[in-house]
Amino acid sequence: MIRKVTLALLVLYAALTMLPLIGLVIGSGPMGFMTPVTTLVGLTFALLHAGQRLGWRRALLLLGSVFLVSLAFESVGVATGWVYGPYHYTDKLGPRFLGLVPYLIPAAWFMMSYPSFVIADWLVPTGWQRAARLIGVAAVGGLAMTAWDVIMDPLMVAGGHWVWEVEGAYFGIPLQNFWGWWLTVFTSFAVYLLLAGKGSRPAAAGFDRLAVLGYLVTAGGVISVALVAGAGGLALVGVFAMTPWFVAGWLRTGEA
Repeated sequence: MIRKVTLALLVLYAALTMLPLIGLVIGSGPMGFMTPVTTLVGLTFALLHAGQRLGWRRALLLLGSVFLVSLAFESVGVATGWVYGPYHYTDKLGPRFLGLVPYLIPAAWFMMSYPSFVIADWLVPTGWQRAARLIGVAAVGGLAMTAWDVIMDPLMVAGGHWVWEVEGAYFGIPLQNFWGWWLTVFTSFAVYLLLAGKGSRPAAAGFDRLAVLGYLVTAGGVISVALVAGAGGLALVGVFAMTPWFVAGWLRTGEA
């Protein structure tokens, strides 16, 4: 029963992801309320999947690691300009922790970090020594997650969700931001893997493909929005940045 609920949440997440695209096509006004709704549905799907895959203790440990590390890094980033470069959030994403970072932000980090973690967990060989595999999963997962920001960040800036206080080299975004994203995810996963202890990867490749599909849904959503918004170059970047991770994860789970 719980797996059917997980699948239903993935389908709902996919449907919600498409609503802003439909709004752009028909020329309706912005649906600002959809961002928190879609994020929370995506988070719920990720957490429910993680609970079945890892066990609830480890799932909550992963959630806590991602939530606390991302909130800490983002708070330092907004307050000082370190980590990502100088930026600040607007009021569009709701209440902010210490007036700095919207509470929705660490929720979004976990929503997308989890499928990135699953993909990395399949791509990094299980035969590696524990320390090497910990670094490998954290590093690869960070790359898969950062691939999302390559297209998502310019779209969210254009939507007025946050503001960069410098004119960066990539669609107005400083390149430091992407290093900061990778470092945040690397740290989150490394903390989790250190605290979780030894454990083998679950053999349920078919079930893990739902998480890989979750990655694809997010990728398809942001790429489609960029296309409809007339940012064809950004959409193309998104295709090359995110599609290889989905394909690699899908093929790797198909080998098990």
